[in-house]
Amino acid sequence: MNKLLNKSLWLLTCLAISLPSIGQVALTKGLQSSGTDFFAQDSSAEFLPVEQAYQLAVSVEENQLLLNWTITDGYYLYRDRFKFNAVDPNSQLQQPTFQTGKVKWDEYFEAELEVYYHSTMVSLPFSTPAQQIELQIESQSCADAGLCYPPYKQWLTIDLSSGSVDISAQPSASARTGNPANQPSTDQVSLAWILLFALAGGMILNLMPCVFPVLSIKALSFTQNHQSDKNKQVHGLAYTAGVVSTFVGIATLMLILRSAGEAIGWGFQLQSPAFIIGLIYLFFVMGLAFSGYVEIGAGLMSLGQSSTANGQSLTSSFMTGVLATTVASPCTAPFMGPALGYAISQPSAIALLVFAFLGLGMALPFILLTWIPGLSQRLPKPGQWMDTFKQFLAFPLYLTAVWLLWVAGRQTSIDVAATVVIGLVLIAMAIWLWKLGSANQPKKLNPSKCLAVACLAAAIAVPGLAMSADDQPQRWEAYSPERLSQLRAEGKPVFINLTADWCITCLANERVALSSAAFYQALDTNDITYLKGDWTDSDPEITALLNEYQRSGVPLYLLFPKGEGKAQILPQILLETTVIELLTSIK
Repeated sequence: MNKLLNKSLWLLTCLAISLPSIGQVALTKGLQSSGTDFFAQDSSAEFLPVEQAYQLAVSVEENQLLLNWTITDGYYLYRDRFKFNAVDPNSQLQQPTFQTGKVKWDEYFEAELEVYYHSTMVSLPFSTPAQQIELQIESQSCADAGLCYPPYKQWLTIDLSSGSVDISAQPSASARTGNPANQPSTDQVSLAWILLFALAGGMILNLMPCVFPVLSIKALSFTQNHQSDKNKQVHGLAYTAGVVSTFVGIATLMLILRSAGEAIGWGFQLQSPAFIIGLIYLFFVMGLAFSGYVEIGAGLMSLGQSSTANGQSLTSSFMTGVLATTVASPCTAPFMGPALGYAISQPSAIALLVFAFLGLGMALPFILLTWIPGLSQRLPKPGQWMDTFKQFLAFPLYLTAVWLLWVAGRQTSIDVAATVVIGLVLIAMAIWLWKLGSANQPKKLNPSKCLAVACLAAAIAVPGLAMSADDQPQRWEAYSPERLSQLRAEGKPVFINLTADWCITCLANERVALSSAAFYQALDTNDITYLKGDWTDSDPEITALLNEYQRSGVPLYLLFPKGEGKAQILPQILLETTVIELLTSIK
């Protein structure tokens, strides 16, 4: 199953790299719908219904209720999403008392929030003159696999004399305000509201910083091209078809993977660091193109802006919709969260309808622009300001690349993030070399162009090497004088590496000589303990060890022999063969 997911992510990555207007993919987790319909659908079989994932037990102790939640592994409850209300106006609830939870970064709310895993208890003091009290409790929860439930309401009817408690997902007759026979069904009302939310959320997507530059250039093209009203309308419909079909296509892929057993939600593409790195490179190159540093061919950068009405022009307008949607699909605008969560938990036909309305909402402003002549006539007249505005729009693209770089660093490590920055420099160098070669020999493959290709290949390969290095288990211990004394007292040989992240020589030595399989094999064969002292930040203990060996800074490599011999100081520039020979001779 992982192969199926990896192939799908690979296809999406290839699409992102090959098309110049593709953008970020949503980090936001789709909200899951509660109720029995949720578990009944095959596409969501990986996730428990809310009443099974979080089971509530209630007991009465004097004048307070003890609410105990048992939480299934892999799920959690938000502390600040609890709400308690008394249905009976004569009953009064006091301030609840919560247990201390775990603080974690929540991608949906984009904040550090306190959550509960496994179990939690809330003490809820109350006062009432009656022998029965009825409460409404609201909670919200998520699954670690990537999906969140919407707020979940429960009604408690508690007999204070007997202590019996009835817990229901529906209000009792006394709590209902009435339900006329001609009132639309809950499902119909929910679907209508969800479609409205999807339409509104799709419209707001046009304001996202990753989408706005592309669509602005597209809209301003109407001020340059004197198209008839009919041609504008046809192009608007072609653009809409591209937007809607792409929304439905991404949703279909997601539903297929979920039905195949993958626990994924909307925006699953950003769970792949490789896909994110591809997007970083793409947005960086797009920013360079908008800044005027590089031209990426009129056929790509002016997609959908042809003034003619031939077939190729309509294809370009369609592809502009495809690219704009791919840029916007990662973003989750207001109103989109409930729509996404509802869609994921419904049958495929309803889910695809919701995603189609998201696409329709995104295309709606452009439809209005092309079908209402007065709007397009109000656009500013063409002039030099358009080129200036286009250059300004490069900065949101650069900021999007920075945001994605932060995401990649959070998913992997600072080492991978640094290699991505190196990759951006290599891409800029590749563009410069290619332009240099084209100026000298436009139609021939010369050394400058060959070096440009090599820089581009290196930009792609370097982050991959860093990610593979991250997968290796840590095979060293942190240095401390106590640990060194203990090992020396036991007569064990010890290898010490004093390093720092800002020390280029240290990092080069680690890559060249201190990270290979042969190096670790030599440590294991000779039973040598590897201690690493990180001097990136000030550390008095490491400073003391450096002073002991008359060194003012890192790197410093010490090899203590078996027994009580003195440490051997290794050269500051290491070779793998030299290190392995010394480790082997320790006996």
